[in-house]
Amino acid sequence: MNTSGNKVGIVGGGIVGLAHAWAAAQDGYEVTVFERSDKARGASVRNFGMFWPFGQPAELYRVGLRSRELWLELIAATGIYHRPCGSVHVVDHDDEAAVLEEFSTLGADLGYECELWTRSTVEERCPGVRRGVAKAGLFSPTEINVDPREVMATLPVFLAKKHGVKFHWSTAVIEASTGSLRTSGGEKHAFDEIFICSGHDFETLFPGVFVDAPLKPCKLQMLRTVPQAGGWQLGPMLASGLTLRHYANFAICPTLAEVKARIARETPELDRYGIHVMASQDRDGGIVLGDSHEYGTDIEIFDKAEIDELMLRELRKLYDFPDWTIAERWHGIYAKNTDGAEFRAEPLPGVHIATGLGGAGMTMSFGFADRYFSNRLSAV
Repeated sequence: MNTSGNKVGIVGGGIVGLAHAWAAAQDGYEVTVFERSDKARGASVRNFGMFWPFGQPAELYRVGLRSRELWLELIAATGIYHRPCGSVHVVDHDDEAAVLEEFSTLGADLGYECELWTRSTVEERCPGVRRGVAKAGLFSPTEINVDPREVMATLPVFLAKKHGVKFHWSTAVIEASTGSLRTSGGEKHAFDEIFICSGHDFETLFPGVFVDAPLKPCKLQMLRTVPQAGGWQLGPMLASGLTLRHYANFAICPTLAEVKARIARETPELDRYGIHVMASQDRDGGIVLGDSHEYGTDIEIFDKAEIDELMLRELRKLYDFPDWTIAERWHGIYAKNTDGAEFRAEPLPGVHIATGLGGAGMTMSFGFADRYFSNRLSAV
């Protein structure tokens, strides 16, 4: 496909929008990005900084690995902070250990790269795990720890310098139609194609599409400790047995039903707030902790102290960090597709909506955007 001279407009300067800008620019489009804020301030900078393909279902794992290739390309080109540390699901219940053992076999047959660890191996390689509590661990080497704030500051600079992508910051788009979009300042911009990548905020442009879309907002609460003293290192990123009921890859395990039933029976408050605990380490040495999931009308503008307390309760059962002093608390809201891994629509000819990646935006945006543009090229 000869795209020379064809112009693409991107609405939204978060990770989904920038991923589409990168993919379009690599295919030869002239790309312009519009972001209503002065920089990315939404879910793209309010997460763990975990690139986590292991959590994807089998049919998307390869897309996640392609996303990893693109992340490594970006890292090589920009020199951004990264820790290719992998991840470990560490569990403290026998039924959770059964799930890990089952997945280590079933997952390997589906192409997942993983290794079942004993307690001694977990304790040897994971300084942040409490001694004597782990039943087992499941290690994946594919995960990369990045700083989402640095990524979202660096990626626009890279796109502008390397691919000539233009950016309009602090510019709200109030109308998108075939061939053009209009900003709040009254300016009209002509494009061959437009991509709306503004999360659930696309409701303001296409309310009719939003009403019928299988999307719902999800709010999560998170915390960050002070930097750990003396250069202490977490090791691999950590996930607990509670995450088994959250990540789609484990759905292939029949033994998961017993875990879900026990958690619902013994700790229903965790299901009420969608709590599953994880930990990563930022570039300054702080431990990023979380998280929770509240959906739709359950979302309130005020954060719940109860949720933070429950997360810390569960975190302390498994993890043992030198300093638990909490330096920051925050929440993020993203759009979750209840009928798939992403949501795409074309409300008007040449106007595309791309959103609904849920909590997998940092992991899957590059891969999904690359797949979309690759499929368009192959269809020609």
